[in-house]
Amino acid sequence: MAHALRPVLSEFAEVITAGRTGCDVHLNLSDPLEEMELPKDIDVVINTATHFGGKDYEQMYLAESINVLGTLKLCQVCNKAKVRHLVNISSTSAYLGTASDYYSIYALSKKQADEVVQLFCSSFNLLCTILRPSQLYGNEDMFRKHQPFLYTAIDKAERDEEITIYGANDALRNYIHIDDFTKIISLVVTERIEGLHACTNAIDVSFSQVANAAIDAFCSTGRVIFLKDMKDIQDNVFPYDDYLYKKIKYFPQISMEEGMKRIAAYRLSKS
Repeated sequence: MAHALRPVLSEFAEVITAGRTGCDVHLNLSDPLEEMELPKDIDVVINTATHFGGKDYEQMYLAESINVLGTLKLCQVCNKAKVRHLVNISSTSAYLGTASDYYSIYALSKKQADEVVQLFCSSFNLLCTILRPSQLYGNEDMFRKHQPFLYTAIDKAERDEEITIYGANDALRNYIHIDDFTKIISLVVTERIEGLHACTNAIDVSFSQVANAAIDAFCSTGRVIFLKDMKDIQDNVFPYDDYLYKKIKYFPQISMEEGMKRIAAYRLSKS
């Protein structure tokens, strides 16, 4: 995400990247607190780091260690460096309860991290914003690992292949294009918006809508097929809240159809 965010922020601010590798400043959330430091005179810190966890002990431990304890350490580093504003990028997964098919150590740790940020920042008078975006996607493949259906549909549409959906349920999802989300972040920074906010698209889309948008964008001869003898895929959507969008006077602009057209044009430009 930082790769997509930097050029947007660079339009109005000097941007310094911090991370484990390939950044201006080395900052690893797994490091001991005493080894973590930010440069002086940093106004805003945007935390995009996350661990997606897994089902075994090691992956669960790493998710908690990075997402929760690492974020807490970052709060203290910001406080020590006299940072004015911390923006923590969370996820709509933080809304999930234990009854959801999609509940995981990732969902749990993101919710805990959000609460840790709120508690710390209220205790130390640090302005904070927590943004919970829905499923992110964009032209490049940086989101492929966590959006397998969407990018598989794109690949198959590009190759004129059939796109298969497991089960009979046309599962609903909510996607927000990375260009919309980076614009939202930039406005949160410039407007000094604080609080916890969902960042979702106003319109949920079904798997078949995603697939057909890809087919149309690539002018594909492929079609959508439901494998009804397979287990149904469940919906994973959340109530829509436009409070933040009204505050910043910006609503997500990129529909799934437009997003797919951008991806098709991008791939064509690279071929």
